[in-house]
Amino acid sequence: MSAKPLLMALGLLTLAACNKPAATPEPAAPAAPPAAVAEAPEPAAPVDATAAALERKTAERPRLVLPALDGSSYDLAAHRGKWVVVNFWATWCAPCRKEMPELSALHAMRSEIEVVGLAYEDIEPAEMKAFLEKRPVTYPIVIVDTYSPPEDFAIPRGLPLTYLIAPDGKVAKQFLGPVTAADIEARIKQG
Repeated sequence: MSAKPLLMALGLLTLAACNKPAATPEPAAPAAPPAAVAEAPEPAAPVDATAAALERKTAERPRLVLPALDGSSYDLAAHRGKWVVVNFWATWCAPCRKEMPELSALHAMRSEIEVVGLAYEDIEPAEMKAFLEKRPVTYPIVIVDTYSPPEDFAIPRGLPLTYLIAPDGKVAKQFLGPVTAADIEARIKQG
């Protein structure tokens, strides 16, 4: 088949697809409203568990008890009385990797501030340990199950995602995107 008939056939198909369907007559409206009839309630729409999980809100005083990469158990409540930086991150996330040294320095240099890194990705502990040998940090790392993230925190919709927890255990600030020590310290100064 030559190019000219093929182009003509494609053009006709395109034009045919653009035609509006023939109008169908609309049924006539009833002359008088029907007598009042009790209507059955509409069935409830099925709940989409995934959507509900995505809409999960962070608790006012979130709980977090997970095994850390070093074999210890990380318990957020054990750090009450200090400011705690809870940082959701991943090894594949360039902005996450960029903020790690600054968070590590903040954790090491400020006794009233603790940092915990929640690795939000599907990674084996051995792979994470190899990554941290090249990019060491002073704070504990916890690998979070992406299919069952911590219940008291909203599911991250982007990384990095950082929560600043006040000494009383309440969420003081949420940062979506890269965060600096200056950002954290500025929020702490506000009280």
